[in-house]
Amino acid sequence: MPTLLQQLDLLRAERDYERDEFRRETETYGIRRKVKRGDCWFPARLGRSYYNAMNRLVVEIYRDHSEDVEHNFEYGRTVQFFQADAVEQLSYASFTGVVSYAESERMVVVLPDESALSRLVAYERWGVQLGFDETSYQLMTTALQRTMAAKDGSLAHLRNLVHGSEKPAFGALPSTLRWPWLNESQQEAVRRILVAHDVMVVHGPPGTGKTTTLVEAVSEVLRRETQVLVCAQSNMAVDWISEQLSDRGLSVLRLGNPTRVTDKMLSFTYERRFENHPSYSTLWAIRRTIRQLYDQSHSRRGESFHQKVARLREKADELEWKIRTELFDTSRVIACTLAGSASPLLQATHFHTLFVDEAAQAMEVACWIAMQKCDRVILAGDHCQLPPTIKSPAALKGNLGQTLMEQLVEKHPSAVSMLNVQYRMSEELMRFSSEWFYHGELKAAPMVRERSILADIENPLVWIDTSSLPTDDGSVVQQVTEEFVGHNFGRINKPEAKAAIRALHDFANRLSRHRLIEENVDIGIISPYRAQIQYMRQLVRRSDYLKPLRKQITINTVDSFQGQERDVILISLVRSNEQGEIGFLRDLRRMNVAITRARYKVIILGAAETLCRHAFYRRLYESCVLESLSSDDEKA
Repeated sequence: MPTLLQQLDLLRAERDYERDEFRRETETYGIRRKVKRGDCWFPARLGRSYYNAMNRLVVEIYRDHSEDVEHNFEYGRTVQFFQADAVEQLSYASFTGVVSYAESERMVVVLPDESALSRLVAYERWGVQLGFDETSYQLMTTALQRTMAAKDGSLAHLRNLVHGSEKPAFGALPSTLRWPWLNESQQEAVRRILVAHDVMVVHGPPGTGKTTTLVEAVSEVLRRETQVLVCAQSNMAVDWISEQLSDRGLSVLRLGNPTRVTDKMLSFTYERRFENHPSYSTLWAIRRTIRQLYDQSHSRRGESFHQKVARLREKADELEWKIRTELFDTSRVIACTLAGSASPLLQATHFHTLFVDEAAQAMEVACWIAMQKCDRVILAGDHCQLPPTIKSPAALKGNLGQTLMEQLVEKHPSAVSMLNVQYRMSEELMRFSSEWFYHGELKAAPMVRERSILADIENPLVWIDTSSLPTDDGSVVQQVTEEFVGHNFGRINKPEAKAAIRALHDFANRLSRHRLIEENVDIGIISPYRAQIQYMRQLVRRSDYLKPLRKQITINTVDSFQGQERDVILISLVRSNEQGEIGFLRDLRRMNVAITRARYKVIILGAAETLCRHAFYRRLYESCVLESLSSDDEKA
């Protein structure tokens, strides 16, 4: 495991690599390529502008042509504005903005001042693209430096647990505490969380009710503590745990804005609750008066003007502090991303307990941002699923991606509670993942053990070999070969994509399309490569046969499906070449996510000649029932 000092160097390498990549892409990629990657909106148009509850100037931005591309804009991301001439040569604005929240076709961006808005209004053909995020690197660097420098107290103790010789401590287990609605492994995890003095890990394999356990633990801890901090690496994960905690009846204050902009999600946010406070209208009136004074007094700003503004600002500050204090005092759970825990709103705030959900996807350096604010930390996740994303080869080789959770599982197994009953898949569908990743320790709950979508004709786990496939007219069998389409989009395999859609046709025919619609059977189509995803979306869009099912079909990357589940999953593995190269499919954690999303059925499409040279895929292939495609359906 890299020391904290080594992580500091590796973090710099990752920052420099990402910054150089961003600079290269900005200089060399055309607008259309950026749009297809989801990193740019062009053309864009302005909506209304206004001052939000935090007294920041914001503007609404809309994209006119989405082309069914899922964008990558989300809360907290820096954005750059540009103008484009007739040949789409770009000139960038001198100012940047920050995303406040983003929907599929609209986002709200914080601007630095009104002059930036004036320049934006004057633009004709313009767009907005993601900028390089320096802030998160600064936060992680500062957190690492403070952690290394800590001499005593909770931070030094937690550091020494991970990187020194100190060991986790637990009180006596309260065996009389029981929660009949939880299974025994879940109850044991909650009990151990209650008596953990410093660290505790809840290992939750797919479908084992990790979130249910975590919500119960948070609720029980709040019987003993006034307030807790709950964090996760991504906004989406924070949204999910916030919603579950709120449904449990706990008062949640969400710092930052949610990825799903619904009234329910927005109701948790600090900004929405701030503007709903009874004193907010008074504060808003004072702020408006200050802006009007500046607008009306361009050349007449004498001593009386400054004294009047100072008095109003002092009154506004007092009122803002009063609202802020009341919001925090009445909230039991403060929820935010790990980076969001560095918010000025939490300055000088300390919590006894920090919960980190999806901890296996968070870099250790990111966890220290939040761990500066707590006495003890409870990590929940699954280190056998998706790891953090590390882009620099040097940082990856140096193990910057080795998570805090992985290290604690390896170094302090006594601090780990594994949930071993899963409620998603049948025993047959679960078996391969359990044996390969979890030493065969997973058990299917009785209510799902024999789960099947149509037991007499449907095998739960099948593989369609795409090493060779018929041409579009069905006359010739062709050897299938992947194509490389670019650094960020990776690979594409069009014959396999068409085969995936054909396999969905076959499945819908066997079960009856009417039944799928009537029973609202949801279907996920997964691929590790973005180019393949976009192509399969086009195929589904063009298919008249699948048109009635479109609302029930989700097509996305493995990473986007983490934490989700569907009735039926189709997986297109893409790789097909004579060399047996499988690229990042060697990271088996990604495949663990893919094959454990389904409740009833998994259909894998992959070139066995290429993939089965790897022991994992060979074993998976041998565990599957082999199927072929029919030739009677409508062509994909």
